[in-house]
Amino acid sequence: MNHADVKAEYDSFKKLGLKLDMSRGKPAPEQLDLSNALLGDLGGFKAADGTDTRNYGGAVGLAEARTLFASLLDVPAAQVVVDSSASLSLMHDVIVYGMLHGMPGHAPWVAQQPISFLCPVPGYDRHFSICESLGIKMINVPMNARGPDMDLVEKLVAADASIKGMWCVPKYSNPSGAVYSDETVRRLSAMTTAAPDFRLLWDDAYRFHHLGEEKIAVPNILDACEQAGHPDRAIVFASTSKITFAGSGMAALAASPANFHWWQRHVSVRSIGPDKVNQLRHVHFLKDKAHVEALMEAHRQLLKPKFDAVLAQFAEHLRNVKGVNWTHPKGGYFIDLVTPHGAAKRTVALAREAGITLTPAGAAFPYGNDPDDSHIRIAPSFPSLTEITQAAKGISISLKLAISS
Repeated sequence: MNHADVKAEYDSFKKLGLKLDMSRGKPAPEQLDLSNALLGDLGGFKAADGTDTRNYGGAVGLAEARTLFASLLDVPAAQVVVDSSASLSLMHDVIVYGMLHGMPGHAPWVAQQPISFLCPVPGYDRHFSICESLGIKMINVPMNARGPDMDLVEKLVAADASIKGMWCVPKYSNPSGAVYSDETVRRLSAMTTAAPDFRLLWDDAYRFHHLGEEKIAVPNILDACEQAGHPDRAIVFASTSKITFAGSGMAALAASPANFHWWQRHVSVRSIGPDKVNQLRHVHFLKDKAHVEALMEAHRQLLKPKFDAVLAQFAEHLRNVKGVNWTHPKGGYFIDLVTPHGAAKRTVALAREAGITLTPAGAAFPYGNDPDDSHIRIAPSFPSLTEITQAAKGISISLKLAISS
């Protein structure tokens, strides 16, 4: 790989004058259009039980919305809360309630300082932002194709009572696409923890977001925890953010009866009820699990060609570049491009100069610090197929130039 040749290739690419933003995994307009029927006439505002959805009340959500999420998450409707438009807000609230009030039967986390969370890496930057904003120490745990390094997880939680929680994206993890194995789920549910109030924050963001025809399943974490004798260990989060409208969807929380009632008690102070009109719209539109799966197949048809285009460009331009590899996800919204140590930030900067905005290198690690400076999160969803093909080529050229410099 001759530096002069790569530099010439890069300069030629810059002349295209691209302006592409791939900094977040946003649905493309064509994906959002799939749910435009949400905006149609509701034909009335009454829920199935007669509730006027325009008024106050219903702290845990409409019964039919809870039933819908129960079918999607394979949990009893009585253990489901539907609230807010984004699951991230529910995760934030759970941790804030833990900090201020403590988990059921336990002292507030602020009274037990310092506290810490385990963070599988590379991982989701928004999770890390919640911890950082609340002063929660974050401890890196390496990810592999079967989930987090469980030997390390078990060792850490057994020895340190300050570890109060762990972030988990069990299926098509952001950004690696990893899927937790049955054994990983079993060990997470059964492991001994020094902290009796330890929680798994189970972010099931990509449950139906398949890229291939294979519909990969992950064991039910609530069932696994109950069977292991730790019924309150996991709190599950999900939303319709990448199913219908990303900014105007429904979010859900599923938990044990003790955690459910704990949430209900504290949320009644925060709000007099969620947006039930939006919940009614979604129930009318999504109907049931079969209709959700059909809608997600339409999303898959739009997404898969873009992922294929990125992978094809990486294979064409990077397959013989030493120290470079990338994931081949079976679902989700991201590809993890792994560079030689010390090359990720330089690659992102060069791509920006060429008109391609990427997520900052290091964002997939707590405090924005990738100790090896080697991970770049690629988000193929938003640009058009032509644009994403160009972008993947530009990222490849930028990486080669970063390495050859």
